[in-house]
Amino acid sequence: MTHSFNPGWTNAGLSGALDTADPQDADALHLPPGFALIAEDPELGPSVSSCLAEVETQLRNAISHSDPLADATSRHLVEAGGKRIRPLLTILASHLGNPASRKVVQAAVVVELTHLATLYHDDVMDSAPYRRGGPTAHEVWGNSVAILTGDLIFARASILVSELGGEALGIQARTFERLCLGQLHETVGPREDQDDLEHYLSVIADKTGSLVAASGQLGAIFADTPRDVVDIMVSYGEKVGVAFQLADDVIDVTGLKVKSGKAPGTDLREAVPTLPVILLRRAATAGDRSAADVLELVDGDLTSDEALADAVAALRSHPQTQEAWNVARQWADDAVAALAPLPDSVVKQALTSFAQAVVRRDV
Repeated sequence: MTHSFNPGWTNAGLSGALDTADPQDADALHLPPGFALIAEDPELGPSVSSCLAEVETQLRNAISHSDPLADATSRHLVEAGGKRIRPLLTILASHLGNPASRKVVQAAVVVELTHLATLYHDDVMDSAPYRRGGPTAHEVWGNSVAILTGDLIFARASILVSELGGEALGIQARTFERLCLGQLHETVGPREDQDDLEHYLSVIADKTGSLVAASGQLGAIFADTPRDVVDIMVSYGEKVGVAFQLADDVIDVTGLKVKSGKAPGTDLREAVPTLPVILLRRAATAGDRSAADVLELVDGDLTSDEALADAVAALRSHPQTQEAWNVARQWADDAVAALAPLPDSVVKQALTSFAQAVVRRDV
C-alpha cells in the first residue's frame, strides 16, 4: 500500500490536475479540484501561480547533481510529473498570514523533496512496476540505486530545511520519524493485541497525514500566523491526508484506474489490508454470510486476471465498500471542521473544497 497522496484526478469534476508545467509559465499551472477557485481570484491566483512556478524551478535546482547517474536518477520522478499538493498547501497556508517570506517557497520545496524521497523507497518495498505512468526507478536502475537516490533526495531536503532554522528542522525530523515508523508498522503488521483497523489508521496517519500536516504547518509558521492558525493547519493536514488515502484504497476495489498506472485490485492481489477488506472481515466475523462469501474470493488465489476481476467486482458491490467510503468522508468532514475557527476567505473555501473533492472520486 503506497501512501503517495498523489491523486490521478478522474471522473466527473476531477479532471483538473496540477501538472508540472514550464516553471517560467505560471499561467500553465492548473490547480486540482477544490483549489480551482484560487485561479479566479485576481490577487491570490497570480500570487499562488508565481510561487508554484518558483517551487518548480527550485525543485529542479535542488535535485541537480554533477554526477551524471545521480542527476538522472534524481530527476526521474520530478520530470514524470505530480500534483505538487504539499507545496500548494504550504503556499496556501502562508496566505493565511504574510506570504512574502522567501522561506515559504523553500519550505514548499523541502516537503516535496521529502515526499519524492519516500516514493523511491516505497516503490522498492512494494515492488511497484509503475509510478506516474512510467517505470519506477528500481525497474530502470535496480533496487540499490533507487534506495540510494531516495537517500540523496532526502539529504538535499535536509540541507534546505537546515537553512530555515531550528523549528523547521525539528518539524522535518519528527515528520520523517513518523514516515519511517508508518512504513515499519505497515511492513510488520499489527501487534497481537492491536485492533486491525486501529493499526491501519495509524499507519495512514504516519505515512500520509504527517507530511501533509507538516506542509501546512511550515507555510503558516513562515507567514507569521498566530499559533492557533498553525495548529489548525496541522489538524487539517493530518485529517485530509488520511481522508485521501482512505479514498485511494477504496478506489483500488471500485474499478477505477488512476493515472499512476495502478490497476483495480492491486492491493487485493498483494494481500495488502485496506479499509474495505478490514470492514469485510469484521462483518464476516460477526456472522454476515455475504461478507464471508466475498472474503472467500478475496482470500483466494488471485494470480489470474479473471479471479482478480471477480474478487474486485464482488467487493465493490458489497455494502462494506460503501461503508468504507463513509469512513473516508467522515475524515474529510473532520478536516473541514478543523478549519471552522478561520475567518472566511478564498483560502478557507479552497481548503474546504479540496477536502470534499478527495473523497468524491466514486461518482
